Amino acid sequence: MRSRIKQIVGYLFFTVCCLTVNSSAIAEEKIRIGWVYAMANTPVLVAYHNGFFKQEGVQVELRRFNSGPLLKRALDAGDLDMAYVGMPPAYHSIAAGNDLRIVAKVNYGHAALITLKNSPIKKLADLKGKRIAGVHQGSGMDVLLKSFILKDSADLDPINDVTILHMPTKMMVASVTQHIVDAAFTWEPFVSFATLTGRADVLFDMNKAMPKHPWYVIVANKKMRIDHRDAMYKVLKAHKRAVSYLNAHTDAGNDLIMETFNLESALNAARSPVQAREIVLSARGRLGWDEKFVTADEHFLQRLMSYSNELGFLKKKLNVDEVIDRSAIAWLQQQL
Repeated sequence: MRSRIKQIVGYLFFTVCCLTVNSSAIAEEKIRIGWVYAMANTPVLVAYHNGFFKQEGVQVELRRFNSGPLLKRALDAGDLDMAYVGMPPAYHSIAAGNDLRIVAKVNYGHAALITLKNSPIKKLADLKGKRIAGVHQGSGMDVLLKSFILKDSADLDPINDVTILHMPTKMMVASVTQHIVDAAFTWEPFVSFATLTGRADVLFDMNKAMPKHPWYVIVANKKMRIDHRDAMYKVLKAHKRAVSYLNAHTDAGNDLIMETFNLESALNAARSPVQAREIVLSARGRLGWDEKFVTADEHFLQRLMSYSNELGFLKKKLNVDEVIDRSAIAWLQQQL
């Protein structure tokens, strides 16, 4: 009998040790977070460089991607646990069968349609018959340009009334100044760079047309949401701290932004007397950060998914309930 008890006690001790080791391994395992290289995603940089992730008790490995579609491929391949990404790549990945959910908001604003300084194009209707620079076809920015701006706001046919030339963002300002296109739909800090250097004017500001509309969000895969939810919450708490840090003062995080996005080099190359800090401050007038994903954001997300479906880019109709994690969003809003 005593021998049997010893065996049971030994087995229980072994099991507890294994569980402890496994829990420790999970705690020490780095959470792989992808982020799209955009000023709008500054909160993830602040959370990392200011030590907020570590202070909340999570180890994070940041992986940078130059576009949402590239990050989407990593999500689809299972190479990321969480990501700071635009809503369109997120819902396209979900439509393709990836069990992701939006768990927080990252930013609002940031996009604008620019024209050459003193251009004869004074209103959206003047774009008829003109050439517009945009990022690659089917992207979220492409959907916004074709549906919200051209179709709904300008009452133009985005296929027949204008010519959209798809190109990298870094080429857009030059394409306007060199008369390759008549307008360009781009984002910060490129908008502020173009306007402060005297090269362009803003024809249409998305944030004025749709105040505080969401764009970049945080998504988490099923394993994070189910098996490591506590760790996910720690990431979200660090994110909330980063947003609060940035919103506390207009200078907060600006040095990090200037360094990360090489603004000084771009200005030097353009031989512009404008200072990098001026670009950042201007950009922050159009771009902002907020972790709360509210009802108005849900409506905008649903509208965007409907646009994508109508244009044939999103093959499956999605409802917002299939895309967001309401409990995670509610939890974050309750945190002080």
